[in-house]
Amino acid sequence: MGAKAKTQYSCTECATAMPKWQGQCPGCGQWNTLVEAVIDSPQAAKRNFAALGGSSGVQALAAIRAQEEARQATGVEEFDRVLGGGLVAGGVVLIGGDPGIGKSTLLLQALARLAQTGQKVLYVSGEESGEQVALRAQRLQLDVAGMQLLAEINAERILSTLLELRPAVAVIDSIQTVWSDALQSAPGSVAQVRECAAQLTRFAKQSGTCVILVGHVTKEGSLAGPRVLEHMVDTVLYFEGDTHSAFRLVRAVKNRFGAVNELGVFAMTEKGLRGVANPSALFLSQHSLEVSGSCVLCTQEGTRPLLVEIQALVDGSLSPSPRRLSVGLDQNRLAMLLAVLHRHAGIVCGDQDVFVNAVGGVRISEPAADLAVLLAIVSSLRNKPLPGKLVVFGEVGLAGEIRPAPRGQERLREAAKLGFTHAMVPKSNAPRQAIKGLEVIALDRVEEAIERMRSW
Repeated sequence: MGAKAKTQYSCTECATAMPKWQGQCPGCGQWNTLVEAVIDSPQAAKRNFAALGGSSGVQALAAIRAQEEARQATGVEEFDRVLGGGLVAGGVVLIGGDPGIGKSTLLLQALARLAQTGQKVLYVSGEESGEQVALRAQRLQLDVAGMQLLAEINAERILSTLLELRPAVAVIDSIQTVWSDALQSAPGSVAQVRECAAQLTRFAKQSGTCVILVGHVTKEGSLAGPRVLEHMVDTVLYFEGDTHSAFRLVRAVKNRFGAVNELGVFAMTEKGLRGVANPSALFLSQHSLEVSGSCVLCTQEGTRPLLVEIQALVDGSLSPSPRRLSVGLDQNRLAMLLAVLHRHAGIVCGDQDVFVNAVGGVRISEPAADLAVLLAIVSSLRNKPLPGKLVVFGEVGLAGEIRPAPRGQERLREAAKLGFTHAMVPKSNAPRQAIKGLEVIALDRVEEAIERMRSW
């Protein structure tokens, strides 16, 4: 055993360093901002620098021959889609989500399939015993032959095992339970999470092992631990969806080896998570009759167009301050759209409660949902249903103009494939060639869209 690493406490606000912890930073006066960190010796710093590739000196960018990173498919198609095609050797993946949403289940399935292909894999469990993991694998009816398991939370012992086995893929479940001897902080603290993640990232870059870290999510919906954790890794994936629902969404919010905002859709079954081939069917309600306040949006998640039903309910308010509530959509944007509707279309909702919901638990962040939200609100306010086979997309500006959305042609083709007969889109997204079975209504302004509704 070597000498114990020296530590110091540094302020997260002003970087002031102190030999001991204290409540208030003497540098900036902020409270509870001092965090424990390891002080690397010059020799250790050089070793760490070399492990991460060191410096190759100044090079002409045109002279560098870039190569595509080789991918290792996990066999779980939706998981591979979110990763950008599969796992990359030496890559570090951080996957977060609410407790019980399916993180461990998905990774256990992926490792079991990788082991069947002859890959050496290791599952490090810091929250469950070996018996509990074995029971889960038995319940999911997984073939775990060739799969290695380590129930350990000490970072140094985990790294020693990784150095000995040299697996192709290693899962650390979870990073919040791992602690290092170099720090005195408790497991799960900011200092421990950051230090352990740094050691595992360093190992991955040095050895070529793909390391997958499981992270907890706080009440605010962000990964527990320091924000710097997301900057240290190559890929960040988030589980979305309601734990009470049978469906799970996995979204890539960062990917150095692929596209961001890719979405994988899974259904939770007795045998684990199963990929959904046609996810648009999940987010479209099957109404027996046409209902008011419902509009179908064609949104784009990464490279995949999805059809999602947007529902709105506009009702007279009983309080002096009407409510504005949105689920799955930006609430601030809802307030802006109501102001645009009033100013440019003359439709007043100031004395109405307005509720907007994206069906299926999906979260929509792109502004191309604006037009669908407006039409759903007007439909509910007037109690007039929209045509059942109408699909809508387009961004609405403060001046009342309808702006184009990216990849409009792909959205329209997806809508036609699913049997929609009418599409209301920005004029710039109108197709040059007619799409069979789909009538495209191209619009410039919000007033045109509202006027068009009156003719239905």
